[in-house]
Amino acid sequence: MAEESDLEKTESASPRKIEKAREAGDIPRSKELATFSILAAATAGFWIVGNSMIASLKKTMQESLSFKEIPGFNIEQIMINYSLIVKDLMITFSPFIGILIMTALITPLLIGGWSFTMSNLAPNFGKLNPMSGLAKIISINSLVELLKAIAKVIFICLAAWYLIQSHLQDVMSLMSQPIEAGGANQIELILLSFTVLVGTLAIISMIDVPYQLWTYNKKLKMTKQEVKDESKESEGNPEIKAKIRQQQREMARRRMMTKVPTADVVVTNPTHFSIALSYPENANHAPIVVAKGVDEVAMVIREIAKVHGVTTIEAPPLARALYKMTDVDEEIPPSLYNAVAQVLAYVHQLRVFKQTGEFQPSLPDLLELPPGLDPYEFLAPDATLTEAA
Repeated sequence: MAEESDLEKTESASPRKIEKAREAGDIPRSKELATFSILAAATAGFWIVGNSMIASLKKTMQESLSFKEIPGFNIEQIMINYSLIVKDLMITFSPFIGILIMTALITPLLIGGWSFTMSNLAPNFGKLNPMSGLAKIISINSLVELLKAIAKVIFICLAAWYLIQSHLQDVMSLMSQPIEAGGANQIELILLSFTVLVGTLAIISMIDVPYQLWTYNKKLKMTKQEVKDESKESEGNPEIKAKIRQQQREMARRRMMTKVPTADVVVTNPTHFSIALSYPENANHAPIVVAKGVDEVAMVIREIAKVHGVTTIEAPPLARALYKMTDVDEEIPPSLYNAVAQVLAYVHQLRVFKQTGEFQPSLPDLLELPPGLDPYEFLAPDATLTEAA
């Protein structure tokens, strides 16, 4: 059952797979949205600049069909006249054509965006396979396209029937109207027909666009195994990365252990924590944590300190606070200055005693920490400093 679930496409497409699909020219597209946008732009263009285009066309046709005697039927003059006519037509239709071009450029941004790729121009002889072509004909996508075509025909026929029924008298009256008035009314009816057609296509587009997005996302879905393989490919094998991190921790731990012999004191919790502190004479900074560890690492720090004669002091609250609030090679926080100063003062006195033998220092009876610094203060009472054996 686990193998079957790994082969089922249940995972959403990763950004990398979507990017690869776009690079191959595979992006969501809606033909219905494109058709609706162009027809809507054409209809809007006719409503906006239609009158000026008709007036310009009328003037151009009058000038073209009127006879003007050209001396000797001068061919050059005839070509000049025609070039002026073409220029006027281009100026007349340029706003309308500009609207259509802008619509054609903006429409792809509504679904899928722009995509420029040369991969689709490469020859693909697999498309010549009749079996694959037959599979496309019998596919669910072909059935959906057929249903969409039928729906478009039904919607357009219903819209046309409604338009004819509601404007039948206007159409019949065109024959009895003067030419200019009839022509104007006819143009209004044509524009109204285009508007109704655009409204019909808008309904179809609102259904088709979500369907195309859903189909595209479903097609790009991935199996759990594909997600794992892609993760290994893009980020590296997790097992190898874990091994590398383990080696890095080991190297950092070995470097840390080499600094324990240089420490002035090791503050410990007898069973868990060890923190090695260094504070050279005449230092202009706070004591620095040169090593810290918990459990097994803490035991190793204590053993190295014992071998190299570094003083070890048991102070559970201070050890826990230092472990929680500091990192290796960092200065201790100001809130722990007082407690650490007591420890370092005792270590200094002990060092003088070992050299001179004059006065043996005694450990402070009580270690004071500001409230809230010991992460386990609700479990442990105030700890007395005692020198480790």
